Amino acid sequence: MNMHMLNYFSIVMLVLFLSACGTSKDAKTGGDAEEKTEEWIQLFNGKDLNDWIVKVHHHDAGVNFGNTFRVEDGIIKVRYDQYEDFNDQFSHLYYKTPFSHFHLKLEYHFTGELQKGAPDYTILNSGVMYHSQDPNTILKEQNWPISIEMQFLAGLGDGKPRPTGNMCSPGTEIVYEGKIYDGHCLNSSSKTYDKDEWVKAELIVLGDSLITHIINGDTVLQYSKPTMGGGVVQGYDSTLWQVGKPLKSGYIALQSEGQPIDFRNIQLKKLD
Repeated sequence: MNMHMLNYFSIVMLVLFLSACGTSKDAKTGGDAEEKTEEWIQLFNGKDLNDWIVKVHHHDAGVNFGNTFRVEDGIIKVRYDQYEDFNDQFSHLYYKTPFSHFHLKLEYHFTGELQKGAPDYTILNSGVMYHSQDPNTILKEQNWPISIEMQFLAGLGDGKPRPTGNMCSPGTEIVYEGKIYDGHCLNSSSKTYDKDEWVKAELIVLGDSLITHIINGDTVLQYSKPTMGGGVVQGYDSTLWQVGKPLKSGYIALQSEGQPIDFRNIQLKKLD
């Protein structure tokens, strides 16, 4: 091979090498761009509840009775200091936008004492609802939203296990271990966490397919195929009721059941 051919060969090889590097760089850039579209969304801005809608039983949507949900020190706090008797005023705080496929993260922390008049089962009990109906479709006297709940509990200090990250199904049904679950609430495999302890909860929802509950990094419950049905919910608009309807999307809501609780670091990533 003469010098001219050698130089030509070297140039061709260099061009091929640079082209390959460019392709690799483009692929990486594309990956970064794809990941960028799946960044975590901060649902709570740490300042106010402008992106949220309150619905309290016995009150119209948008009425934050008793300042139940408030923001202090960068935390959403659920409090009852402006209540008298609890009067079954179960409440939910809804994020303004519905979601279908998502990964939700938040931290919660039980505090204080159960409000006078709240039922015993709500002591150290709260949760986050998902695939809920639009809060603006919830009637004034509807007790619970048609939704699925990731239930949060804390230990009662009696030494007995009380797992958190459970599933409850107001107006809904789920499939667990291959068959329709015939109860209202389903316990997870989590350990017991005490009052005044911050707990990290994650919820991975793939439409009406697989749902995963995670507590402090451990997967504690999985189930699938949420549909409309079952009992518990009363006072709803009958035109919305469709037994067996797959629940593929809906609203996310923080729950108030009479027990003071704090929420922080609420973020969500949309999934394909």
